[in-house]
Amino acid sequence: MAQPLQPLNIAAPAFKGLNTQDSPLSGDPQYASVADNVVVDSYGRIGSRRGLNLLTVDYTELGSDKIHVLHEYEDANGNLKIFSIGNGKVLSGTTTLVDETPASYTITEPHFQITNFNDHCYFFNANHEPLVYSTALGAVTKMSAVSGASGTPPQGAAVLGAYGRLWVGGIDGEPNMVYWSDLLAGHKWDTGTAGSLNLDKVWPDGSERVVALSAWNGYLVIFGYNSIVLYQGAESPATMNLVDTIVGIGCVARNTVKLTGTDLLFMSARGVMSLGRTIQEKSAPMRDISKNVRDDVIQLWKSQDEEIYAAYNAKYSFYLLSFPTQDVVYCFDVRAPLENGSFRVTRWLSPDMYCFKTIQNDDLLVGHEGGISRYEGYTDIGQPYTMRYYSNPLSFGNPTSLKFLKKITPTIIGGAAGTFSVKWSYDFGTDYKAQTYTLGGSTIAYYNVSEYNDAEYTAGVQVTSPRINCTGSGNLVTIGLEAPINGAPLSLQEFNIQATTGRIY
Repeated sequence: MAQPLQPLNIAAPAFKGLNTQDSPLSGDPQYASVADNVVVDSYGRIGSRRGLNLLTVDYTELGSDKIHVLHEYEDANGNLKIFSIGNGKVLSGTTTLVDETPASYTITEPHFQITNFNDHCYFFNANHEPLVYSTALGAVTKMSAVSGASGTPPQGAAVLGAYGRLWVGGIDGEPNMVYWSDLLAGHKWDTGTAGSLNLDKVWPDGSERVVALSAWNGYLVIFGYNSIVLYQGAESPATMNLVDTIVGIGCVARNTVKLTGTDLLFMSARGVMSLGRTIQEKSAPMRDISKNVRDDVIQLWKSQDEEIYAAYNAKYSFYLLSFPTQDVVYCFDVRAPLENGSFRVTRWLSPDMYCFKTIQNDDLLVGHEGGISRYEGYTDIGQPYTMRYYSNPLSFGNPTSLKFLKKITPTIIGGAAGTFSVKWSYDFGTDYKAQTYTLGGSTIAYYNVSEYNDAEYTAGVQVTSPRINCTGSGNLVTIGLEAPINGAPLSLQEFNIQATTGRIY
């Protein structure tokens, strides 16, 4: 015999983000099995991510290729210039892409690493001679053509401007070598205090290849594929000393190494790692910040045909990890770790997010086919995108009883005139029942500074709480919501559910 109607509640759905790693029966309703094209705001709501506002009007020089690399150069007077690589060219600008490739310089491999150092911008690639740009030079120039250049510069895949000089590694034929330039002279490689370091006997787990370089917490950090070594005193490299080695964890993709202010994040063969926590927890290296989606992330990495890119943005407090082959981006909220040490994570789906660059004003630029976009607004280059949330199968604390859903009342904040669908299924079923609701067309009041993370709603924001009639029954219940995002943000506050319970299942 059915029991009286009971209220059930999912407060702050997906507040803890995705969890596809643990058994769905472990049952925390604040995890989600699907959280697509959303972020988790500082008030615990999942809301639609921002979209892509296309900046490029003239992409003639890019042709049918995509932007492979983005970089912002700033000179000593604060002048800014955006560089990118695409269609075998060094390009500049955002609105109109201008070819700045030096004469008689042919780019066959587009994945340069670009760094600013001592009022210059340096372009490095393992397959090409390094390039240099500065306001004084006035043009992108081969390093060998720069006045005062000396020595043969290393052609490396990894470059770092830090501790008063350039550092280069990832050199074909010299996988264990790191070279450094003369002091404050990134174009001088055989004079003054220029030198090199052979890591062949330093790697803790045998010979490696230098994958990435970084400066963090006073250390020179050298990433191999399976190991990490840290040097101190890099201001005087001839006398710098090895202070730590980490075995069993390395970096698999140079462009995933990002400073977050207090930490250094990178993609390893075991997931996304925090260098600070890796040093502290050598005995438990599997406690990575991508723990809740680890298998998914590793599988995507293994099936990649293209470079993996990452970005850190302090304005939005996230670390983005892009897998372009699958058109998937994972968004890690870095504000605070969860109780298991991982970061909250959601997933973005878009074919137009290839590479990223956070620029000086904290805007996030995105490179893709057709040019450069800025992360803003609520369409992807003028097209709507779909926000999706699905819970894990829920027992509502009573795993043995049959549930008969009667009504679902979501609380939806914001949105524009349009529709959204509430969906539900039982017992791991994929044949979802659904009801579609039409949002009102009232004017939406945006956040005070148009940021989910920074401010409260202003008065007059649209709040929608429709009562959705439900059918069916089962032991476990999965609740979902899908909504097209087309010009206005939308967030999900909670699900209120009315159900009856029946016999023991």
